[in-house]
Amino acid sequence: MKKNKLFMSMFLVPALALAACNGEGEAPEVDDEDLPDGGADESDGADDGDEEADDGSALQMGTGSTGGTYYALGQEMANVINEHTDQQVNAVATDASVENIARVSEQDLELGMAVHIPALDALEGDGDFQGEVMDNFGFMGYIYPETNQIAILADDDIESVEDLEGMRVNMGPPGSASHAASELILEAHGIEDYEAYEEGFGDGASMLQDGNVDATFGLLGLPATNIEELATQQDIELLGLEEDVLDEIEANSDYERITIEEDSYDFMEEDIEGIAAYAVLIGSLDDVDEDTAYEIVEGLYENADDVSHAQSEHMTMEDIMLGSEDLPLHPGAEQYFEDNDLLDQ
Repeated sequence: MKKNKLFMSMFLVPALALAACNGEGEAPEVDDEDLPDGGADESDGADDGDEEADDGSALQMGTGSTGGTYYALGQEMANVINEHTDQQVNAVATDASVENIARVSEQDLELGMAVHIPALDALEGDGDFQGEVMDNFGFMGYIYPETNQIAILADDDIESVEDLEGMRVNMGPPGSASHAASELILEAHGIEDYEAYEEGFGDGASMLQDGNVDATFGLLGLPATNIEELATQQDIELLGLEEDVLDEIEANSDYERITIEEDSYDFMEEDIEGIAAYAVLIGSLDDVDEDTAYEIVEGLYENADDVSHAQSEHMTMEDIMLGSEDLPLHPGAEQYFEDNDLLDQ
């Protein structure tokens, strides 16, 4: 029987339903007293990189959990903005996409990193937003593709997703994009009987290594550090999706197929197919004025080469509009896109 069904926590402001969304890694709880800094480290409860400027003028950018891609990449993005603009931006540890969208829309954060699919849901009050429309945000640029990856131990008798029937599966945190993608994939395979765990990919990888789950799903950067680290400890494989499943998912969701190429990881022996979404940068329409948004987009994307994180390779002018379809553009970002002939890409 399926266990640990998706549950809803509470929105921070006001008391609305909010679920966590994961940006590769664990998703710690965020308490009211931690806001707006939100940068609690899992070990000591604080992180120097998240302290607000003394005069209170710094913009707060929601990232993800301290163990994930969003947090590490967001720290570097903030540093580049601080170096190349007159703005001060602090990267804030959060539960990622859904929380960031809610907090930006409720004027609790000025900037946020998010998967474009829950951003679309927020505009309609769908999905994790449970009938509550959240639309006080605008698209400011593409960051990187988030690719669903399904890790198993190589010596297990699992050859396809269909073989996960009746097994122990780590889905990702409740309400996360990882969890939603995991459910979508299992449903497309007609799998209903499984024991669901709801941990971030970091914990899920440890559970797989220890034999406590049979597979762990994650919507991650490609390549994902967590998977590379797991592969140094255990012989693992990634499960791919079949053509008919990909057709069904594309027809019934905003996910798109993506090829995970053989050279993505040393342990891979062939290309496999998966699904992907877009990680994007959003900004408050109320708290980030047009000039500030223009300056942030210009400073960040024209100096993206200064970001050393592997996923920053996707932050190019050629791809800057990816994930923007059907999302409102922040007026300041839109002006930058128009001035640089990027709107028609």
